[in-house]
Amino acid sequence: MLSITRADFDDPQLPAFLQGHLDELAPTAPAESRHALDLGQLQGPDVRLWVARVDEVLVGTGALARVEDGHEELKSMRTDPRRRGQGIAARMLSHLLTDAQARGIRRVSLETGSMGFFAPARALYRKAGFTDCSPFGTYREDPHSVFLTKEL
Repeated sequence: MLSITRADFDDPQLPAFLQGHLDELAPTAPAESRHALDLGQLQGPDVRLWVARVDEVLVGTGALARVEDGHEELKSMRTDPRRRGQGIAARMLSHLLTDAQARGIRRVSLETGSMGFFAPARALYRKAGFTDCSPFGTYREDPHSVFLTKEL
């Protein structure tokens, strides 16, 4: 059974899982076009990190980071590669959007890659109602990036 809870940064599974995310992204774009947060950045005061578990095993992550009042960014969405296609990311996304809406957030945006590796993620976000948008926050136009947003 899948459970989603706020991340415990003392969890010994978390650093390796998050490093796996960074390692997976490394070959997809030049360093300046990769915007994933590391463990330290995910512990920032304006970030809420969630973890998904099946039988106490970490199988997914997702975070929301403040962009400005009423606007947050979806970050660190990852499903264990051995568990992809099981609906974990969709459950995490729904959980994050529900959390944001309950806290009065009016808009959630994200940056993801433009390469084929990210096609399943883009499809998931578009199915959830995200639409293309211009770069937001500190982002700039980048051929390696796709920007999406959703009004809540």
